Amino acid sequence: MKLAEFNTADPARAADTLRPCIDVTRWVDTVTAARPFATKEALLAFAAEAANPFTPAEVEAAMAHHPRIGERPTAGTTEASMSRSEQAGVDPADAAVAEALARGNRDYEEKFGRVFLIRAAGRTAPEILQSLNERLTNTPAQEDTIVAQQLREIAVLRLEGLISE
Repeated sequence: MKLAEFNTADPARAADTLRPCIDVTRWVDTVTAARPFATKEALLAFAAEAANPFTPAEVEAAMAHHPRIGERPTAGTTEASMSRSEQAGVDPADAAVAEALARGNRDYEEKFGRVFLIRAAGRTAPEILQSLNERLTNTPAQEDTIVAQQLREIAVLRLEGLISE
């Protein structure tokens, strides 16, 4: 969608455009209400600021939409398509990495009670696996901060891919 179109879209359509970036109502409503934006960069900067901080409840709600790293969502939604694209660096045919990620995901979920979340876009499978292993040493409080930051990065990257000048 072009920025001019986003700026002039009715609020429901603008919100529908934002929701696949991250389904956090407060963020969607805040960004929608702040329109119009003079530039794409202004939109992205505002979106990043509006996402800081996400509350624990917002993080929990947003996490419900994220698949495990290494598992490709099969739904036909915009959000699922974005997730598949973001995880392009994780080759499910690489059995060793796939097994290590599956094992790490299980360990992470057992320790933290949620799926491991990382901004996968631009990262290779070994980089993701290294981060997963490092983050397994974190405390829950440390991990809460990291997960919220990763969600902010994902939201802004997705928005960047949806809006053009």
